[in-house]
Amino acid sequence: MPRQVVRESVYAFAAVAPLEGKLHWQIHQRCNTNSMSLMLLGLLEEYADRRIVMFLDGAGWHRSKILPVPERVRLEPLPAYTPEANPVEHIWDEIREKCVANRLFASLDAVKESIRTGLEELAADTSRLERLTRFSWLDYP
Repeated sequence: MPRQVVRESVYAFAAVAPLEGKLHWQIHQRCNTNSMSLMLLGLLEEYADRRIVMFLDGAGWHRSKILPVPERVRLEPLPAYTPEANPVEHIWDEIREKCVANRLFASLDAVKESIRTGLEELAADTSRLERLTRFSWLDYP
């Protein structure tokens, strides 16, 4: 019977533009300020001609005093204890349910590949992405 001998981790970061049905994501070995900085830089590349407003939960790497926040990016905190108001949380629910729940993986690379595949499929399916993340309070009047 397979068993886990050591504890290993992988971290996925994501940002969603619900009104456009677009998803930007990255997978990192660590979940820290540096990884968050790389995520912001990736968003700046993808949205080179836009200003970016990101709504974030209270994770430490989101509000780190040493996080370099680029000029075109504004980080806005969501109210505490409201994960249901964060569109990205619905993406994580979907990825957990469809890609990793109740599965045994032979390696951490297999876990990363399953998450990567799930995120790629979700990013390609704009209508599914919108159903998961486009809340009525996000629509502009």
